[in-house]
Amino acid sequence: MRQFDIAIVGAGLAGSLAALALSDSGRTVALIAPPTRAADGRTTALMDQSIAFLKTLALWDAIAPHAAALETMQILDGTTRLLRAPPVAFRSGEVGLDAFGYNIPNLPFLKVLDERIAAQGNIARLEKGVTAANSFENGVELVLDDGERVLASLVVGADGKKSRIRDSAGIGVRAWSYPQSALVLNFAHERPHGNVSTEFHTESGPFTQVPLPGRRSSLVWVLPPKEAARLRDLPVSDLGQAVEERMQSMLGKVSVEPGAQSFPLSGMTADRFGKGRFVLLGEAAHAFPPIGAQGLNLSLRDIMALRELIADSEPANYSTLGERFDRRRQADIRSRTLSVDLLNRSLLSDFLPVQFLRSAGLHLLSALGPLRSIVMREGIEPLGSLKAFREGLRERVARKQA
Repeated sequence: MRQFDIAIVGAGLAGSLAALALSDSGRTVALIAPPTRAADGRTTALMDQSIAFLKTLALWDAIAPHAAALETMQILDGTTRLLRAPPVAFRSGEVGLDAFGYNIPNLPFLKVLDERIAAQGNIARLEKGVTAANSFENGVELVLDDGERVLASLVVGADGKKSRIRDSAGIGVRAWSYPQSALVLNFAHERPHGNVSTEFHTESGPFTQVPLPGRRSSLVWVLPPKEAARLRDLPVSDLGQAVEERMQSMLGKVSVEPGAQSFPLSGMTADRFGKGRFVLLGEAAHAFPPIGAQGLNLSLRDIMALRELIADSEPANYSTLGERFDRRRQADIRSRTLSVDLLNRSLLSDFLPVQFLRSAGLHLLSALGPLRSIVMREGIEPLGSLKAFREGLRERVARKQA
């Protein structure tokens, strides 16, 4: 039986990044997942904190050519309701950043990660599925789909919403659905985007354009399921016209690229994020609608926390690492899940007090620079506004002492 200190199950973005992040810990690492993946034309927006983490892993230089900067994020009220909100623009320069983050197509992102993993001599890549995970006093035995057995001191479940590792650990979930689907596509456009991402708030949910390199953008359009399916199946010329009309021709003529996809929207959180020798990352632990660029950024914070815990623990002490990881991640995951859920539901609600609160909140963000700065920093990094305040205070004290 092959033995490893850490076995990571799942080789999507979260699992692959976890393998690379933990491979320099001095521990033996296995990344276990079948080699085939579904074609993925989606993109991922990573915020400044996440980009900084990719740089510590020496990944950013290979990823950067595929990425587009997010320098401005604007929200426009595209509803026809009685109470409408004013436009709000968040500019990265207001918080001292060149960009809030970058938008990266998943396909080249995964290719860079696969190449780096293959080049690493300290990651064992087992291209097999896991059929069972049995916990014992000295480790977890993983049964692979060809009958091979692997023993690991710690198992990291990064195997998605239907995680077999989560089920094997006996961790339950709370799941819910929305009366919405996300239409996801990429498109070329006549006018430059200027590194501006625009989110229209509509009665069915957000319509979010995010820059890609050149005169291209990605789109997440949240719609009733039947309408999402109808638009997905249109000829690309007709779909392009629908996108252009919804954007009010802000980027000129639109040419939708083949491969539009639609996905039902749902949410899920595990009852806990670690137990004994099991740890859950990414969509094995939490999943919510693609709103506010939170998904993979949250998963990267899972990986950062796990990396710190492993650096402070020997494999002999991994029997309680799951509980320590769970305590570390509870507040961040629960608060982000709640905020995304409330924002999405507020867009769907026709209840006038809810519309008033949403409109009033955007009015305040539009008018009050300090409040806008706090919201921007919190969107980039949890407690980012408090960190900026402390750093600013130290600089002022240092200037006075000088």
